[in-house]
Amino acid sequence: MANETAVAQQDAGQRGARQELVGVVTSAKMEKTIVVRVTRTTQHPLYRRVVRSGKKYYAHDEAGDARVGDTVRIVSTRRLSKLKRWRLKEIVARSTRVA
Repeated sequence: MANETAVAQQDAGQRGARQELVGVVTSAKMEKTIVVRVTRTTQHPLYRRVVRSGKKYYAHDEAGDARVGDTVRIVSTRRLSKLKRWRLKEIVARSTRVA
């Protein structure tokens, strides 16, 4: 029994960790889907100035917990639809905005 557990843990370690991103929910109008904007800061190669760039990701929200303005953590997963490759892992911070 203990040997099976060790094998399961070893297999999980070989697969590698799933990619995680933290962003802000920009839309929660779809059923079980949220749009998350992830902002990255990089240094401009020539001017050495810090530049913000963003990208939006479609994530699966089974329970429909996330609301617009919430800061959430999403994790990569298998392809769920044409655009969805991420799912909601947790809500990091709730929005204080009244909707």
